[in-house]
Amino acid sequence: MKTLKATLMASALVFTAFASTSCKDGNKEKVTNSTQSEIQVKQGKQDAKALAVLNDYFNLKDALVNDDNSKAKTLGNTLAQSLKSFDESNYSDSEKMELKDIIEDATEHAEHISESDIKHQREHFKTLSKDVTDLVTITGTNTKLYEQFCPMYDGGTAWLSTKEEIRNPYYGSKMLKCGKVQREIN
Repeated sequence: MKTLKATLMASALVFTAFASTSCKDGNKEKVTNSTQSEIQVKQGKQDAKALAVLNDYFNLKDALVNDDNSKAKTLGNTLAQSLKSFDESNYSDSEKMELKDIIEDATEHAEHISESDIKHQREHFKTLSKDVTDLVTITGTNTKLYEQFCPMYDGGTAWLSTKEEIRNPYYGSKMLKCGKVQREIN
């Protein structure tokens, strides 16, 4: 368990300049080190299985930001496996019931992402993001997360990020900086 926590402590995203939240900038910039979006582990209430789900979610998000269909397929499968191994036994009975529903739904969307073209992956990522946000509501987080929102995608859509800077997974390079921070979670 300590080895897993030590491994998860690694965080290697590069710092980038402050980004505009305009949805019309058409910026074609790519995110670097996308598969290294790991959240920092601190002593607290969040367990290793919840951290694994979050790390896999952030890696998948980065693949979509980078318009990488192939990597998103692989990471969708990885996330589905993390979700299937999530252990809700340390939670209250009502939380267990909620978590089971969230995990079941999120797993289905992650599996669809592992089999789909990028447009369809992004459609499933919308619901997956809601599920992961609901998961964090129950499991908590030891690291500051940002709920970000794009008003342009499907009537408005949110996702989670470990960085305040906007990198839109729903439009990727077409509208990389479309969105705003809706709230901070920690």
